[in-house]
Parts: sequence; C-alpha cells; structure tokens
Amino acid sequence: MANYLASIFGTEQDKVNCSFYYKIGACRHGDRCSRKHVKPSYSQTILLPNLYQNPAYDTRARSMDASQLQNHFDAFYEDIWCEMNKYGELEELVVCDNNNDHLIGNVYARFKYEESAQAASEALNSRWYAGRPIYCELSPVTDFREACCRLNSGEGCVRGGFCNFIHRKEPSEEMDRSLELATKKWLRARGRDAKSMSRSPSPVPANPRF
Repeated sequence: MANYLASIFGTEQDKVNCSFYYKIGACRHGDRCSRKHVKPSYSQTILLPNLYQNPAYDTRARSMDASQLQNHFDAFYEDIWCEMNKYGELEELVVCDNNNDHLIGNVYARFKYEESAQAASEALNSRWYAGRPIYCELSPVTDFREACCRLNSGEGCVRGGFCNFIHRKEPSEEMDRSLELATKKWLRARGRDAKSMSRSPSPVPANPRF
C-alpha cells in the first residue's frame, strides 16, 4: 500500500494531495481546495507570487506597443536573473504570462542546489522590489515541461491567459543571449563553486529596481 501511495502522490489519481499544486506550485482554489497543498521542506525551486506587474494587463498602460512591452519585460527579467545569481547557480527562470489570480505575475527560479534556493527564499522575504514587498516560498515544481501549457507554444491555447497551466513569458533573443554570455563569464570567474558563500559578484543589471 505504501508503495502504491508513493507512486500516485501528486497525480490525478491521488485523492488526498492536489495534483495542480504539485505540478505548478499554485492552484486556482487556493486555501479552499479540497485536497492538500503540501509545501516542500526543501527544493531547488522558489516561487515569487505576483512579482511581475505586467503592463499588458494594466488599463493605465494600454498605450504601450509590443516593442515597449517587450523592453519592459526584458528589464524585469534581467533584474531578476542577476538577483537570483547572487544566491547560487541558476538553472531556469520562468515568468508567467497568465492573467488568472493564482498565476498572474508569478516568477519561478530553479537553482542547481537546494541550499541556494533555501538561501534565496530566506533572504528575499525581507526584500522589496519596485516599491512592493516580496513574498517567496519553496515550490514543489521541478519539471517545467509538466507545469507549462503545451498548446501555448504550438497552435495556441484556447484558454489564453486564463489557462491553469503556465504560459511562459520569454525574454527577447538579444536579452537571452546577453544573459547567457554574462552568466558563463561569471561562472568561469568564480570557478563554478555554486555552494560557496564567498561568492564573486553576480552579473549586474543595467537599471536594478531591488
């Protein structure tokens, strides 16, 4: 029985634990969910709910065109990427483009080491970003292929921003290349000792808002 329960943990067959929370780290039912949201004691991934204030969903910023919206996101993405690297080697940064309450503006950062995620979670909960307090928690998400909507990157998801799977917002190719090169240079400089607390300076964003 124990082996069976372990094999179905976090799946749709699990009648006790919420599969959506396990896969995505967020559930549309929130505290009202009939199944348990088991928060991990350790994880490589942290979640910063509602951190990205997407101007595309702000009626006061509807005058921004596609290029301005992308530039706004690139600046945010660079900011967060550089900040996360202060805590250890970052493997993946995911920002939600969804417009539903439990996913809007969510930011996930997956580190190489659990110790880095723990350090980031503890430090960021006392920080502010763009004039707003940050809330950060460890997340059960480890595989974003399962968490992200598969239709969104293909023919298009009919649910749009209200999909319950992550619609991943991507930085521009130029920003992606720039951060990749900066990170490689930084890792070479620090000898890839991602667990060391005597870290060399991480990449620095152009206009940080932390």
